[in-house]
Amino acid sequence: MGRDVPALVFTREDRRRYRIKMQECLDAFAQMLREARFESERPQVGLEIELNLVDAEGEPAMRNSDALEAIADPAWETELGRFNLEVNIPPRSLTAGGPDAWESEIRAALNHADERARSVGTQLIMTGILPTLRQEDAGAAALSENPRYRLLNDQIFAARGEDLRIEVDGVDRLRTYADTITPEAACTSTQFHLQVSPEQFAGYWNAAQAIAGVQVALAANSPFLFGKELWHETRVPLFEQATDTRPEEIKVQGVRPRVWFGERWITSVFDLFEENLRYFPALLPLCDEQSPIETLDRGDIPDLGELTLHNGTIYRWNRPVYAVAGDRPHVRVENRVLPAGPTVADTLANGAFYYGLTRALVEEERPVWSRMSFAAAEENLHTAARHGIEARLYWPGTGEVPVPELVLRRLLPLAHRGLELSGMDAAWREPLLGIIEQRCVTARNGATWQKETFHRIRATAHCDRHEALRRMTLLYVDYMHLNAPVHTWPVD
Repeated sequence: MGRDVPALVFTREDRRRYRIKMQECLDAFAQMLREARFESERPQVGLEIELNLVDAEGEPAMRNSDALEAIADPAWETELGRFNLEVNIPPRSLTAGGPDAWESEIRAALNHADERARSVGTQLIMTGILPTLRQEDAGAAALSENPRYRLLNDQIFAARGEDLRIEVDGVDRLRTYADTITPEAACTSTQFHLQVSPEQFAGYWNAAQAIAGVQVALAANSPFLFGKELWHETRVPLFEQATDTRPEEIKVQGVRPRVWFGERWITSVFDLFEENLRYFPALLPLCDEQSPIETLDRGDIPDLGELTLHNGTIYRWNRPVYAVAGDRPHVRVENRVLPAGPTVADTLANGAFYYGLTRALVEEERPVWSRMSFAAAEENLHTAARHGIEARLYWPGTGEVPVPELVLRRLLPLAHRGLELSGMDAAWREPLLGIIEQRCVTARNGATWQKETFHRIRATAHCDRHEALRRMTLLYVDYMHLNAPVHTWPVD
């Protein structure tokens, strides 16, 4: 939900008008789909990375405004917490510029920003949840200054009518309440975008849903929250709970959560936007002046502002996106399941696996989503978040198998095939997917390194939990800058 909004109070009239405008947007979107008005000849990929800010001691630094001012680059913007930033990497063709072009661009952007952030006493870290974050760091004072975050916070709690309950059982047990949505800021992610034609969208979205659990298992990087050791990818249950607008009674009635895996395979991108309107009340009923139907009638492309704003307040793990670029509309899948980090090398390996595997699955004669229940795909996500690379996941034709075996035997060859179909030769593919292969061979990812390093520090330094997490965080930052894949990081 990246749009700036004013600080205000909404009336019943605002909500009534917004509902009407959303329906008009949906009608215009349907008309555009019928008339094939979408850009599809030059599909692109994109990337967003959310990061945390820490000080020289590895503790959260509540200074994103200062860091942004020092970075002075419009590609960077605030996120929910004062200890967060986000960078938007410009979209590109998947195979543009040669094997190292995208990595060089991303590393240059991150290194420049880190250098500038250090000039104001902070530094960047790419991780799913900042290990040194304490619960007292995630209160109302940690909300970013932009009014949209305060407004979103107020609307979520107005809908709930009570404090948020956060409850996660792992190695340790977390039971706590929050009176703001700031705990959501602990969740920092990598978001891969894939532009596709409307005709292909359903296949790519279904494929992304089918592999979400595998992605999370391979890339888990969030084992600690508020000093407790919880799930390998604690970001998943935390995000689901920290933005929940439903009090307990509404949950029991079966009302859908706003952080949502979904409930069925789809046949059209229209299905998802229509579900948004049908199932979810508006959190931010802000109307613009554009009439989408009138805009279409005069031959222009509407922004569909109400539809896109509403979509931005529904946090699907694979989200549909409508956007207009260069006076041409397009749709894309926003893959939101992965944590940030640990390195750029790991990030690009995750991207190669995702882009290659979805392409291969879409090309199969008998799609995986015709052989797998939607409920199984959702269960895979939560099993993977709990157990990480140690999880056993279901896959059609194999049953329930360990993640490394599933990936090495079935999915990695498919990812190679998909990238090859996209024009990526073996010399380019092998280094990227080789990182995924070695994660499976070693059964090591960011979560396993964090857990093992934390316990090693506690055992050898005889320090308390927070001090061990702090020392582990500083080691993490050092290895992150080396850009060696996380499966190669030493624990000693």
